[in-house]
Amino acid sequence: MSHFQQKLETQHISAFDLITRLKELTGLVYLHDNNHPIIAFLPNRFLVGKSSNIQEFYRENFNHYSQEINPTSILEFSTFDNNLVLRNHTNQGFQGGYIGFFGYDYSANLSVNIKSHPQPSFFLGQYSTFLKFHEHAWYFYSHDENAEEIYQDISHLIHQETNIDVLSLSEKCHPRWSKDQYLNAFNQVQEYIKAGDCYQINLTQEFIAQASGSLLSQAEKLWKLTHAPYSGYLKVDEFELLSCSPELFIEFQHDRQVKTRPIKGTMPRFDDPAADQLSKEKLSQSQKDQAENVMIVDLLRNDLSLYAETGSVQTTKLFEIESFNQVHHMVSEITATLKPDIHPMEMLLSALPGGSITGAPKIRAMQIIEELEGAPRGAYCGSLGYFNFDGTGCWNILIRSIQKYQDQLSMWAGGGITIASDAEAEYQECFDKISAMLDLINTQQKPKN
Repeated sequence: MSHFQQKLETQHISAFDLITRLKELTGLVYLHDNNHPIIAFLPNRFLVGKSSNIQEFYRENFNHYSQEINPTSILEFSTFDNNLVLRNHTNQGFQGGYIGFFGYDYSANLSVNIKSHPQPSFFLGQYSTFLKFHEHAWYFYSHDENAEEIYQDISHLIHQETNIDVLSLSEKCHPRWSKDQYLNAFNQVQEYIKAGDCYQINLTQEFIAQASGSLLSQAEKLWKLTHAPYSGYLKVDEFELLSCSPELFIEFQHDRQVKTRPIKGTMPRFDDPAADQLSKEKLSQSQKDQAENVMIVDLLRNDLSLYAETGSVQTTKLFEIESFNQVHHMVSEITATLKPDIHPMEMLLSALPGGSITGAPKIRAMQIIEELEGAPRGAYCGSLGYFNFDGTGCWNILIRSIQKYQDQLSMWAGGGITIASDAEAEYQECFDKISAMLDLINTQQKPKN
């Protein structure tokens, strides 16, 4: 297969500037991918789900797409073949394959009947052309038959300055629930736990605003604010998804190895080093957070075991504390070896939504979430990521993420509720997780006349 590679002539250009200049391209997506950043565009073909419909499109020329009359299923669309791998000399991260997102609504609906947001519920593109950052420079990679022509067109776009329609909020982004409404939902969760329906529920609340302009205009500020390893951006027609996620869902490694790193347990960061260390130690020693964390570890061990070789599921890290810009998190790690001939996409879809953002047991947890939260989550708590053509890949959990559909902007925050949870502390945790992002977004509120 032909393989075209070219270092971009533009020096010292940021990912944000590149995305901005390529913003009109179909299927534009950025993944930070834990310091292996990529920008992909112009997929050969793509699937998009909306409500219960799937549409498929194929590229006819540079940025023009036509619709297939009979769309394929996600599993038929995602074919894995070692011969298609685009091996560049970094041998890490994206090499050519499938990139997209699966929203919580789409994933939960595979198991339980829930209401869905009207925005796209999933997007999956097959990409053979992308930009990748390594050795302090951006490189263009493609195995498209028209790779050199695409490179010329991309170079032209990159060398042009472009304006972006700045995000403008007509009101501050505010919680949809009052504190009393949150406490009422919290108490109902506690009653379900006491009745034996569940051990833990991930209860979240939505923050909403009316907004015009592009969510992309705020991406650089938010990424610099959060330094999130699994951040990203994706645009599908009138829908934008901006991720500042710290959480890995599943990493598919070579030799059928898989890894998941659930986050459960959060404490705020402080500017004062002594107070910050105290907060970290409090989380480290919290029996409540350890109990919450181990419930999700058990759930994910069970999810992985369905597709793993017997005896290969291992908990390799338990209750480690990782510090991010706004919060400390308690993180564990589980690894496994997939059985031979397992379709990686089938495994991903069956494991979504991640246990860390549903609760346990998962099916009942999702039913209770649907009953209590009162609005569809959309993309939030779904997953954004990629598969290479050889089946390796990396998918996040879409927390700390903002979604905008038409003129509606929303972000969500919450946490796992157990019998040991304190209502006031859980309510505060929602704000600890997103207050810095919320404050930044709210600087875009239009002044009132």
